Amino acid sequence: MAEKDIPNGKGGQEVTPWEVKGNEEGKIDYAKLVREFGCSYLDQPILDRMEKLTGHRPHHWLQRGIFFAHRDMKEVLDCYEKGQPFYLYTGRGPSSEALHLGHLIPFMFNVWLQKVFKVPIVIQITDDEKYLWRGLDLEESIRLGRENVRDIIACGFEAENTFIFSDFDYVGGAFYRNITKLQRAVTANQCKGIFGLNDTDNIGKVAFPAVQAAPCFSDSFPHMFGGRKDLQCLIPCAIDQDPYFRMTRHVAPPMGYKKPAQLYSSFFPALQGESGKMSASDPTSAIFVTDTPKQIKTKINKHAFSGGRDTEAEHREKGGNVDVDVSYKYLTFFLEDDERLEQIKQDYTSGKLLTGYLKAELIAVLQKMVAEHQERRKLVTDEVLDQFMKPRPMPNIFPRSPDLQINLLPPRS
Repeated sequence: MAEKDIPNGKGGQEVTPWEVKGNEEGKIDYAKLVREFGCSYLDQPILDRMEKLTGHRPHHWLQRGIFFAHRDMKEVLDCYEKGQPFYLYTGRGPSSEALHLGHLIPFMFNVWLQKVFKVPIVIQITDDEKYLWRGLDLEESIRLGRENVRDIIACGFEAENTFIFSDFDYVGGAFYRNITKLQRAVTANQCKGIFGLNDTDNIGKVAFPAVQAAPCFSDSFPHMFGGRKDLQCLIPCAIDQDPYFRMTRHVAPPMGYKKPAQLYSSFFPALQGESGKMSASDPTSAIFVTDTPKQIKTKINKHAFSGGRDTEAEHREKGGNVDVDVSYKYLTFFLEDDERLEQIKQDYTSGKLLTGYLKAELIAVLQKMVAEHQERRKLVTDEVLDQFMKPRPMPNIFPRSPDLQINLLPPRS
């Protein structure tokens, strides 16, 4: 295949859509991923151009290198500059009822992109994937998906240009036609090579990648885009999802579509550090959006891996290590004040700031953020949820291009 499709398991590191494992030191070598996956680093000229075109300073996750790699972002900005529309696509595989902070990253970033670029978004709930891979009961997969959608909506998406769909509910019609086109375009051997599948895996796993690829094609959503096949798709997500879109980019041009573009983020660390793993079955591994202020404080104080020294005297002398300190890493995600973050870094690495004070700073930030999220979630009634998930005519999704002609097809009954 033209896009690189070699599984990355050498040197102990393994990054797939279902498993993320660091190297011998437990760390993720992002430079190696960029090389193996064949994507490019986000550079300052791209960020500068984004600011010039939108009139908005780039999100702090872009400036701090949290979203660090891309494919075809220059082409997306070309479309935007010419007044040509594009749309966003992201998703969620519902494996737990409560999301942790790492789950929120792509949704919070997509909310920013949606508002800054004034573009629509489609959000796929892959409840079928979790049924196939995790062995969840089918009805439980659907229920967890709906619960997750409440948290997704609470991130701040706009109903007038957001469509959230469950695979179990939406697959059919134009969407299914694109799935079958993709399935015919990719061989079983290619699928096994890209995703590391083997002959003991159920056939649903071999067929599923086409389901996650189909939202990259705009005519999968006739109620939004009519029958147009020429709209550019931009997918902001964690880099472990790359195999799906390497596959899609290979087959898109022969099928008459533009290659989907990607913006890739690094991974959000577990409380126990980069070598740890956030898990819904281990409540001490992550901060969840359901946590109380007391739970957040306890988790950070007891479980957040520290870059501080063994004694106060040694810490004052040598300073802390922000490269491994989880509290500092979390602040790089959620403390937006650049000057304050830099001051914390200087004070901690010099030994002026002790670990306890660093953790206190993070606790205050997270308690406020999680409490605000919980209040927004309370407003997501069944009626609001159904509004976002109903296929419906969406005639005003490109406010920058009011003359754009999209002949909307009626939604499926």
